[in-house]
Amino acid sequence: MPNPQALTPRQKEVLYSVVETYIATGEPVASKIVSSRRKDALSPATIRNVMSDLYEGGYLDQPHTSAGRVPTEKAFRAYVESLTARRLAPTDVERLRADLCGVDSMTERIERSSHFLTEFTHNIGIAAAIPASSQVLNQIELVKLADSRVLMIVVTRDRTVRDRVVLLDEEVSQDELNSIRNYVNRNFSGWRLSDARQELQRRLDRESAAYDDVLKRLTVLSAKGLLDMSWAPEIHMEGASNLVAIDLHLTRERMRQLFQALEEKKRMLLLLDRFLEHPAGELGVQVGLAEAHPAMGELSLIGISMALPGGLSAKIAVIGPMRMNYARVMSAVLQVGNAFQEAVG
Repeated sequence: MPNPQALTPRQKEVLYSVVETYIATGEPVASKIVSSRRKDALSPATIRNVMSDLYEGGYLDQPHTSAGRVPTEKAFRAYVESLTARRLAPTDVERLRADLCGVDSMTERIERSSHFLTEFTHNIGIAAAIPASSQVLNQIELVKLADSRVLMIVVTRDRTVRDRVVLLDEEVSQDELNSIRNYVNRNFSGWRLSDARQELQRRLDRESAAYDDVLKRLTVLSAKGLLDMSWAPEIHMEGASNLVAIDLHLTRERMRQLFQALEEKKRMLLLLDRFLEHPAGELGVQVGLAEAHPAMGELSLIGISMALPGGLSAKIAVIGPMRMNYARVMSAVLQVGNAFQEAVG
């Protein structure tokens, strides 16, 4: 039995029944339990023979001699391939859309998406927005603060907002800041940030012999990183505490390592990149995450990547136990992803 396609219809039915029973109970599944769930007249002995074949094929394991069987990673993968995502309840979908469309901040939209994923699945919800290296400038805003400080705000076409407070050597008026803002927005709105920085520097160098006050101030703010702010990914995770109630067969030390790994945003971004390499809009499922971290061996990830306006990309995902309700989680990920893209677009 090298692959799920080699399984007979009866073997698939028995296997899926074992997986669904194990997901529901968390206990090894005996042949008589599978027999009681079926509508046909297959005897426990017949089902036991089928389960023996599945065991030989690597789909089932037997933790103890007298115990029933438990599905392996191979079994969960075969089971997932048989599923299709269904829509969530209409009330949940409408509430999700209204909530995500009701906010303008990308940060807040990321946080709310993560919260909805956790609410719908009772697992770990993850949402991330990853700026592209070629972000396009929408506009800047400059605000005078006390003590020669200026708040610089940069908004890109993907609706990402970054701000920074800088200290100047001398006071600058709000009128002067407005003139600088108007100059940059008039000349560079719609430009890629990298191109805008280069062109701005070229103009400053060319006109250095005849600076007016606006260009002098702009030179200072440019040197302070006006169009060169740090564009780190936005990532938010919620629901890690849900793992406490699940028997993941981990020692206390391994559980500590697991929570430590989940708290590392850089590690989580690498995990999303690694296991969500599917084309944008295509659901990805990874059963078993031991490759990412040894303590994640009994976890699975379901997620989707999306290309958004302005070069931004987003990833919506759920991490949960290998015996999670895959159909429910797949539906939640797709619905949250669709609502997120609709809100941004």
